[in-house]
Amino acid sequence: MRVRTIQLRILAGALTALWALAFVLVLVGYRPGGPVDVLVGLAAALPILVALAAMRWPPLARGERAFAGIVWLGLGAVLLLVPSLAGLVIQLETRGPQTLLPSPEAAYPWILALVGTAIFAGLGIARRQLGETAVRRRRLARGTLIGAAAAVIAAGAFGGAALANELALRDRVVFGSRFGPTDPNEEPPLCDEALMAGATSRVDADLTLDVDGRRVGSLSVAGSRSGEDVQWVGYVASEGALGRVGLVRLDDQAWSLAPGSTWVPTPVEGATGGDLDRSIVETALTPAARAVAELHGIDVIEGARARHCRVIVTGDTFRRMAPEVALLIGDTDISRWLGELDFWVFQDGQLGRVEAHVNGSAGELADDALQATLRLRMNAVDRGSPITIANPRS
Repeated sequence: MRVRTIQLRILAGALTALWALAFVLVLVGYRPGGPVDVLVGLAAALPILVALAAMRWPPLARGERAFAGIVWLGLGAVLLLVPSLAGLVIQLETRGPQTLLPSPEAAYPWILALVGTAIFAGLGIARRQLGETAVRRRRLARGTLIGAAAAVIAAGAFGGAALANELALRDRVVFGSRFGPTDPNEEPPLCDEALMAGATSRVDADLTLDVDGRRVGSLSVAGSRSGEDVQWVGYVASEGALGRVGLVRLDDQAWSLAPGSTWVPTPVEGATGGDLDRSIVETALTPAARAVAELHGIDVIEGARARHCRVIVTGDTFRRMAPEVALLIGDTDISRWLGELDFWVFQDGQLGRVEAHVNGSAGELADDALQATLRLRMNAVDRGSPITIANPRS
């Protein structure tokens, strides 16, 4: 019985740790404003107390089947909490919907995990109250009743505080998105209206190369741009290169980083790339190209409304707007390749997101290959925020 007690306390400790992590995330990360947003975080501490009760009084059972059922009850709560916590982290990081539980589909894993934790603890409390010799059905009934009551109290306190705070904020215009303004009453510009790149921006991008449906190269880039000055670092994995790459262009100086090397000076004339949002606007999204753009409605991206548009793009244009593609295909001629470029125009009239692809003959890239596809995904966020580009060797 001592071994079982230790096992149940370890399981209760895992539940306590997971609920404590949820409490910290909500208390620190949920800051939409409002009169009781701190109270919402504090209310998230109640499930911790429930899990601690299970550590203090583990729900021990003598029968093999009863013990297995109790263990699976606790494990079920753990398995529900882990993916729910991952989703909460993503939601708080992206500053998405104001509400923590925007739909029943998002709420039910948390509710089931809370009910499982509460009944797990309630069975231990009932055993403590009634004694080890009490009839099993009586302990089960009382433990379930105690658990249900604890779950209702914890869920009611948290849900009530969250709902009260969100109702207080329902008429407030939120300007918290890294993608730009979030005024629900303002329409983003049309696809063929004036389009700009931000004076500054933080850019992240992924470039991939597929040959006959098989991934043969990828490049991930993250950096900053201030006017024409850029600073980015990425990781390339292709047949021609493997490792960290980067570029800094500052006034009339430039430095580059190649796989397995360190930052070295490079001619400014050849230091292209990194300013993806700016080069895309100037080369692929000219007024003439956007005059025939397809309209695909309005999307909401991390709280910011944007008009989704699409244009045709050629291989030559793709290379000019994303010169970093040379790290994947070298000097391969892609002038006959063709594809599409989806772009999102936000309420400030600036480019904030791009998804593009071109494909064509893969004969120059691999023997006996038929078709190759280049894909680009790019986000330009925090546009207009103060950004300083520094010498990488200083």
